[in-house]
Amino acid sequence: MKNIKDYNLEELKKELISIGEKPFRAEQIFKWIYQDKVTNFDEMTNLSLELREKLKQNYSLCIFNILKKQESSDGTIKYLFDVLDGNAIETVLMKYHHGYSLCVSTQIGCKMGCKFCASTGIAFARNLTAGEIVEELLAVERDQNIKISNVVYMGIGEPLDNYENVVNSIRIINNPKGINIGARHISVSTSGLVPNIYRLAEENIQCTLSISLHATNNEKRSKMMPVNNRYPIEELIQACKDYIAKTNRRISFEYALAKDNNDNLEDAKELVKLLKGMICHVNLIPINKIENGAFDKSSNENIIKFRDYLNEHGIVATIRRELGSDIDAACGQLRRKNLK
Repeated sequence: MKNIKDYNLEELKKELISIGEKPFRAEQIFKWIYQDKVTNFDEMTNLSLELREKLKQNYSLCIFNILKKQESSDGTIKYLFDVLDGNAIETVLMKYHHGYSLCVSTQIGCKMGCKFCASTGIAFARNLTAGEIVEELLAVERDQNIKISNVVYMGIGEPLDNYENVVNSIRIINNPKGINIGARHISVSTSGLVPNIYRLAEENIQCTLSISLHATNNEKRSKMMPVNNRYPIEELIQACKDYIAKTNRRISFEYALAKDNNDNLEDAKELVKLLKGMICHVNLIPINKIENGAFDKSSNENIIKFRDYLNEHGIVATIRRELGSDIDAACGQLRRKNLK
């Protein structure tokens, strides 16, 4: 059975035409799903009984079940969702003064093998569909009775390795007739899949691109992130410069600080050289220690010194607020613990 949430609005219009319905019905269905958050087709009361039956027979609404929910003292909530085929994914809700941010997963497992990431221990099973990614957001909104204001594609999986589904989910989330979250409130993270950074630049989506950088030279980065062997730093930085030139959008560079590895003053100096002249922001991340992980969190003193050096030398840098430290903060840890 087809997941009706896999279709963006234009695709849904074509789908309805293919089953003998008028395309304007797509906008009605979109409203029911994304604004009214219905969980069955019978609730779509401005559709005829005949159409509702047709929808029930041919499509699902893909309603996730909550397998487990962990709530932090700081308000962060981590969900483990049953995606209805025996697999499970994590989604994290974070509360800020400006609203609610949701970190979504894009794959069941991950192929990238980053040495500091808890997702590394989760074997890749498959990509999530566009509708499954969107359902993460809807499931959390239903559970909490809230409106998500920001979406971050930074959960389990490499978003640009699931390119078509991720881009389609952004179009659904961004559509003003649906969920209506502005593109500038949507951030897509990548470990550095260079060809798809160029593809994304051509999409005319005004979302924020976040690059998981984490090191300033190929030797260190390859040890942390095997993807660097395929797309070394020089290629990645050039792709970022070209992305900025094409989109005129600032890039966010994620830099996880690991003790005695990439957190000293020399690394900070190299990072300034690497990023000089780019429209960018550096998000410094106190690394989460994971089970059997090769890296430890840098000291608070080193993290602050690193940030201050970048700011003093013209690179805007902030330290990411640590959330959910009491509920298996690193992506993948809840899933690993519950599905061993």
